[in-house]
Amino acid sequence: MIVNKVTDIIGNTPLLQINMKNNDWKVYLKLEKFNPGGSMKDRMALNMIEQAEKDGRLKPGGTIIESSSGNTAIGLAIVSAIKDYRFIAVVDHHASKEKIDMIKAYGGEIVVVGDDYKANEVAVIEREKTAKRMSEEMENAFFPNQADNFDNRSAYTDTLAKELLDELSTVDAFYAAIGTGGSACGTALGLKKRGSKATINVIEPVGSILFGGEGKPYFQSGTGNPINAPIPKIIDYKIIDKNFYAKDDEAFNTCRYFAKKYGLLIGGSAGGVLFKALEDINSKTGSGTAVILLCDGGEKYLNNIFNDEWMKSNNLINHDIDKIIENWI
Repeated sequence: MIVNKVTDIIGNTPLLQINMKNNDWKVYLKLEKFNPGGSMKDRMALNMIEQAEKDGRLKPGGTIIESSSGNTAIGLAIVSAIKDYRFIAVVDHHASKEKIDMIKAYGGEIVVVGDDYKANEVAVIEREKTAKRMSEEMENAFFPNQADNFDNRSAYTDTLAKELLDELSTVDAFYAAIGTGGSACGTALGLKKRGSKATINVIEPVGSILFGGEGKPYFQSGTGNPINAPIPKIIDYKIIDKNFYAKDDEAFNTCRYFAKKYGLLIGGSAGGVLFKALEDINSKTGSGTAVILLCDGGEKYLNNIFNDEWMKSNNLINHDIDKIIENWI
């Protein structure tokens, strides 16, 4: 395939099949790490910018300012570089060093907030307030506000959902992380739009409050919603059939297992989705087709999830996770 610009290779990511031991379900991992910026957020970054250009919210030579834990900012930095916009990412300490370095490499600028937050706390509210304030104070600036931007959700409806049905014909169960709700709800809407009867399952960290759970700190990045943060407007609860909660040790040790046993590096929230999805699929009987959306790669988490000392210092090493997964696949 020959393309004219990097954004032309966003989407059409591969599926990796894995086999279950205890039933005849076919399981496919949607590997969004193969987007140019290493995550599914490239899809929504491009769509949010293009739609803002169309309706005049974003003008030539403008500045894009967004709150992000890293992946959305990387996608926006790539699109900004191609389209000649200035880009500023408002991040907190949940944005790994690798993510920040990537944003800078694409020409993005960094504003860090939440210095007084603990390592397992997320400064979502402060990030969003800062990005909004900066966009209001700066001339010709645009704040995409991904959590409430329906162009985030629609980025997946006619791309990711279509890709799944084109490749597999049918999907009986779909699993995805939920944070803003863009990818999970957008893909679900796209599946239903095309007649799919797939059950929609979403996974958030233990400590996230999207489904009324007890709010408490968690390390998983770019997923869930911390206590006191507003519920994103683009979440459509009506299309979600079931929600699950992933513990940090389940998520991160799943990442480490798949790296060593399958040669697959995935990010922390992807690890949480993968563990809870496999747990649920293992409990099923008969046969079916399941898709697990793995939102990003693990290359951006080498200094934490894949760092033995960091894992040990945060009491996150759990070798039982390996044994549990090996009983399933």
